[in-house]
Amino acid sequence: MSADADRDVLELLEYAAARLVERMVGLTDDEWSWRPVPGDPDVSIRWRLDHVTATLTEERNRTWLGKPTRAEGDSARPVSSAAAARAALGDAIAAFTDLVRERAGTLGEPIGAVAGPYGDATRRSFVLHVVDELVHHGAEAALLRDLYAGGAAGQPST
Repeated sequence: MSADADRDVLELLEYAAARLVERMVGLTDDEWSWRPVPGDPDVSIRWRLDHVTATLTEERNRTWLGKPTRAEGDSARPVSSAAAARAALGDAIAAFTDLVRERAGTLGEPIGAVAGPYGDATRRSFVLHVVDELVHHGAEAALLRDLYAGGAAGQPST
């Protein structure tokens, strides 16, 4: 059962990641930085992609999945364009997916003391938490892109 469950989680991760990457193809700097609510930096594609990238590259991903040594270059860096954000997201997705693939077969194990109050949770539940972040912020980024394309960028917010 563990191998099947790990494979299912990995397939969900790969599917959700590919869907987000595909939805961001051709993203412009204007779309990336557009905010439908003036003055709120958290309501932008930029914030969502930065957040997903940071979530996928957090140090705890490695330690909570039982691999404490950080890989070289395995951290989020500030970006200044849509193209750089897409590249950083792609790198983060690849690194996290590789980590999950490498740890497959151990995802049913408890995270352990390194996770503090979450130590009794399984590694699989942690990966699902990260996938949830990817899915819901990816959906928000896609919606913002649709609103921008639909002409909302030129409309005042109410």
